[in-house]
Amino acid sequence: MAGKVKSSEIPKRARAMVVRRPRSPTVVAQLDAIEAAGSDGMLELDRGTLHVSSLDKPYFPKDGISKGDLMRYYAMVAPVLLPAIEGRPLILKRHPNGIDGPSFFQQNVEEVPEGVRTARVVTGRGRGDRIVGGNLLTLLYTVQLGTIEVHAWQARVGGNLFADTTTIDLDPSDGVPFAQVVVLAKHIKAEMDRAGVHGAVKTSGSSGIHVVLPMPSRTSFNVAAAVARRLAERVAARHPQIATLERSIRARPKGSIYVDAQQNAEGKSVVAAYSVRARPGATVSAPLEWSELRRTLRLEAFTVKTMPVRLRRVGDLWGAAMKRRNTKRAIDRLLSDE
Repeated sequence: MAGKVKSSEIPKRARAMVVRRPRSPTVVAQLDAIEAAGSDGMLELDRGTLHVSSLDKPYFPKDGISKGDLMRYYAMVAPVLLPAIEGRPLILKRHPNGIDGPSFFQQNVEEVPEGVRTARVVTGRGRGDRIVGGNLLTLLYTVQLGTIEVHAWQARVGGNLFADTTTIDLDPSDGVPFAQVVVLAKHIKAEMDRAGVHGAVKTSGSSGIHVVLPMPSRTSFNVAAAVARRLAERVAARHPQIATLERSIRARPKGSIYVDAQQNAEGKSVVAAYSVRARPGATVSAPLEWSELRRTLRLEAFTVKTMPVRLRRVGDLWGAAMKRRNTKRAIDRLLSDE
């Protein structure tokens, strides 16, 4: 199959950098030209050519954002997004007619264009060929299929038994102001500080916040899940007025925020940093400095229109944070403390 990942390929490390425009303008200019000529044509990319079509199709109708606009965004943020998903199997949620139309999930693929990265993946549910992140041609191909969001495993091909990260998702109940989610995220940071571990924070791009801890090399998913669960239990016990571990929406206390530590298992995915979300406004899952967690923080401040400018100003916060893994000693100490 075209684009198979070879065992000799070495994943590129995420690197702290400011997004500039030397590489992406060529792609952006091509997209502009194709759209002006009728929205159907061939993109010339580093890894080959990609046929794109219907670039003028409204993906976010109320916001005036088209399929071509989404491709342009991903081309501009590729220098920071691609390292974050390098070697990671992707789960596609396809919106062929934009966010107002029906959607469906796709995991396995069969035939793909030359240059699109795939790998044979084995999970508890069986085996199949999956699209794997790492190059712009592959990313734009997923958008061509109608994929708006980038959902990636917390493990890489060849090491899918080991978790690179563990994630805590703060999911507010209806009516809970985002300012309360910010407060709870700060409480989690305080728990992490007490435990002697570190991590990164980003908006989910939807309604909540993700706290992500980079794990030591060859950390099992059982250990990674235990870390997230232990921190979730501690913050829920210390702040029961706003935090809950109740998974059932109906059973959650009114006005609470679900501290979700359940996505840390082999084969499960988390929305990637810098990914667009299929929501009005075309919001983005935006990496933050911990100091930015203030009550005035707004999800709507981070969109496909504002994120490239922010990246030129603050650089790749995510890549920098993910380089610094927690130590095995710190993780063992966290799990051994009652």
